[in-house]
Amino acid sequence: MTRINLKKLQAHRARTFGLPPAKRLSSPSQALTFINKRGFVYFWPIKGINLPSLWTAVAGDRPVADAHDDPGHITWGWKDGALDKKIWYYGKILRGKATMISLEIAPYFYAPSENYGSPAEDYLIAYQEGRLTQASKQVYETLLDHGALNTLDLRKMAKLSNARDSEFNKALEQLQRDFKILPVGVSEAGAWKYSHIYEIVTRHYPDLPESARVIRESQARAKLLELYFDMLGASELRDVNKLFGWGNEIVKKTVVKLVESGKLVMAEHPKSAGEWIAVKELME
Repeated sequence: MTRINLKKLQAHRARTFGLPPAKRLSSPSQALTFINKRGFVYFWPIKGINLPSLWTAVAGDRPVADAHDDPGHITWGWKDGALDKKIWYYGKILRGKATMISLEIAPYFYAPSENYGSPAEDYLIAYQEGRLTQASKQVYETLLDHGALNTLDLRKMAKLSNARDSEFNKALEQLQRDFKILPVGVSEAGAWKYSHIYEIVTRHYPDLPESARVIRESQARAKLLELYFDMLGASELRDVNKLFGWGNEIVKKTVVKLVESGKLVMAEHPKSAGEWIAVKELME
């Protein structure tokens, strides 16, 4: 089995994560270019998950600062200012964390999702099959009936005012992960004068279902894994499943096809056991 060259791996990730010697991102246009090149990134770095993030590319490889005036928090303004511009797809997607996806790649995420082309019916099927919670159903139906709403109005109109915060927040997360709703703006509602405005995905991006329709699920997953390994260079099989949540069998099947096509190789990590997969360029 081939062996990963750790120096090559470090240099590879420095380039794809936007770390030195690369210059830090300093403008919204550079942020857009960064996201489009990678295909998808996290907004914040997530503990235990290796993936490029906008924060790291702007602020450097350091923890997210608590101080509101930290220079790295300029990313908030870029993100919020772009929510209604349709320059990228933003929502809590991968592991339910804030994810930024290029519009070119968004259909590849949508294709394997459990949406079959009828926003007014798909959610009912998911609910009847036990894949959608009661709270998620109420939130989705409220947006379906009333259009875009800020978080406070949405909770009230969905009759979840008396529900636990965790129940409502989990509903928002589940619906975002399933590509059913997404934040499309910011409202000055509430005590903090900051509240996301949510809308049905297919209203905000009406062409997305049709763009995804022609992409087979296996093709979509292969594309996403190619992008993932282009960014990471090398990864353990378990970490792939940890990020995408497709299940071990589907992940292995997709990886095997990419290895057989010559796009990836099974590899050995010099310092870590496990099932490693890598791009050829990083082999010793």
